[in-house]
Amino acid sequence: MGTRGRHRARRPTLWRRPAALVTAGVAATALAMIGAYAAVSQSADVRAATAGRPGATQTPGIARNAATLAIATGRRPSLPPKPGATPSAPGPLALTTRDHSACPPAAAACVDLSRHLTWLQSDGKVTFGPVRMEPGPPGTANATPRGTFRVLWKGGPNVISNIYDEPMPWAVQFTSGGVAFHAGSLTLPSHGCVHLTMTSAHYYNEHLAIGAEVVVF
Repeated sequence: MGTRGRHRARRPTLWRRPAALVTAGVAATALAMIGAYAAVSQSADVRAATAGRPGATQTPGIARNAATLAIATGRRPSLPPKPGATPSAPGPLALTTRDHSACPPAAAACVDLSRHLTWLQSDGKVTFGPVRMEPGPPGTANATPRGTFRVLWKGGPNVISNIYDEPMPWAVQFTSGGVAFHAGSLTLPSHGCVHLTMTSAHYYNEHLAIGAEVVVF
């Protein structure tokens, strides 16, 4: 009896320890489930907050990782910048008093080499532009010439230079040496011509008549 009694007396102790471990395990599992739910919930909140913003739909994994990190560290996740936070594009181009005085009212097209601007006008009133352009590099053999010229010839969208074998879409030639307005790069210098965007070159081609005066200064 004594031996059996001692065995019965120790049994509750042996059973209490596993019970405590089970209780701790259940609590840890519950905390883990709560944390996982919070991570998913906050991830959804982050995705909802970034919906419609640039790049939000392209990087969903970043939003989820940020939400999980926020739970672990207590810090708010970094969200993509709002559309208004990016630098705004340059405003409309404006002509100066020098531009107006350097290009006489009789000119139909004006080119300011120092400011890389060009525009069309009628009786001194601007009808198109000013727009960006790219001339030949100053101080070189390919520098765009200054002076007063007349439109000599116009070509279509498939014009090719017979000197450089390069495209000259919507060319409007105004010197006997082949200098012309035409579509081209606005980041790389020309061989002396005046590069315009495709849209501007097409407009110049349609609105500059043969014989129209062009002033480059």
